Amino acid sequence: MSASLWLAYDHYGYALLAVVGTFAAVSGVYRLAHHPRCAGWLLSWQGVAPPFINILGVLFGLTLAFLANDTWSAHDRAIRAVYREADAMRTTLALSQNVPAPLASQVRGALAQYAQASVDEWGWLAQRTANPAVADRADALLTLIASAGVREALGANVQTLLLDQIVTMRDERDQRVTLSQTHVNPLKWLGMAFLGLLTLLSVAVVHIERPRALLAAVVLFAFGAAPTAAIVLIQGNPFLAPVGVTSAPLQAVLNGLTAR
Repeated sequence: MSASLWLAYDHYGYALLAVVGTFAAVSGVYRLAHHPRCAGWLLSWQGVAPPFINILGVLFGLTLAFLANDTWSAHDRAIRAVYREADAMRTTLALSQNVPAPLASQVRGALAQYAQASVDEWGWLAQRTANPAVADRADALLTLIASAGVREALGANVQTLLLDQIVTMRDERDQRVTLSQTHVNPLKWLGMAFLGLLTLLSVAVVHIERPRALLAAVVLFAFGAAPTAAIVLIQGNPFLAPVGVTSAPLQAVLNGLTAR
């Protein structure tokens, strides 16, 4: 696998590691509990009260919940950024309708070039990078809107509104680029994995004298924890297909610009 592909899809690798690692830990705990050399020593630990699981279980659940909240919050912010960017583009188009014909075509063309570059940037966002062409198109559009011709045609007040919309477009684009570069925080996930292991061990200790109950308990814990962690990890980059934010709002604006 090339470095670029791994950079784009490493979240899936971490998700697979979480699932495999969890069930490997389950297998290890169960084998240890039934190992002839360890069984007698481990039985000496029986008597741990079942409510003890709640202490570590709550810590583990809260840690995973916080990580999930960070991930899905980034996804929601990415959606809002894309829609606000598209809305600013529509507003720019509407406010520039009264520009004289030669200049109007330039504004429409510059806006269409920006929209096309933004739509094309989605492949870059999946790899947590930015397309420099988008910034160039935004600068060109800003320079055009700030020109004396636009001020003479629409007046200073409307030109100011247009400039505000261009700045909003740039800000929202910067927001989605920033969100695309969010990544798995190793310390957070190592802490969660450590708490998960401790929770697994506490479940095993509580059921140490009943092998079948021990197996059922640790397997159920694994089926609850591993897929949940994998789902959160897969959502790590809000612009990564197939579950990522799409460019549909920007594509709709682009279609409207090129259809006329």
